[in-house]
Amino acid sequence: MEATDRRIVDLLRKDGRLSYTDLGKILGLSTSAAHQRVRRLEERGVITGYTVRIDADQVGLPITAFISVTPVDPGAADDIPERLRELSEIEACYSVAGDENYILKIRCGTPSDLEDLIGRIRAAAAVSTRTTVVLSTPWE
Repeated sequence: MEATDRRIVDLLRKDGRLSYTDLGKILGLSTSAAHQRVRRLEERGVITGYTVRIDADQVGLPITAFISVTPVDPGAADDIPERLRELSEIEACYSVAGDENYILKIRCGTPSDLEDLIGRIRAAAAVSTRTTVVLSTPWE
């Protein structure tokens, strides 16, 4: 990837709402050149989508936790991500090296909601879990 495209990706990672005009000004490109480069990055699959960051506290999801999961039966099919995909509290699923197979990033409203979610994860995917609750997020 050339330097200008890498710079576009870095700028859009920081602010996905940056206009083509502003992007062009920062990079020394015309608005249409910036637009063409972004479109090509999208077509190549480098940019796969745009998202919004929210204040989880303000939308009633003040609890963030990481739940490590390990299959109860190590010989079972590795379909954990598919089994858990529909649980809306799960924000991300990471396949990891180490003692666990996956680490899930979750957000929920109350400790009781977290306890309920852990039970649903265990039942849906036949896994054992280890949970780490986030106390604060200095940056993300």
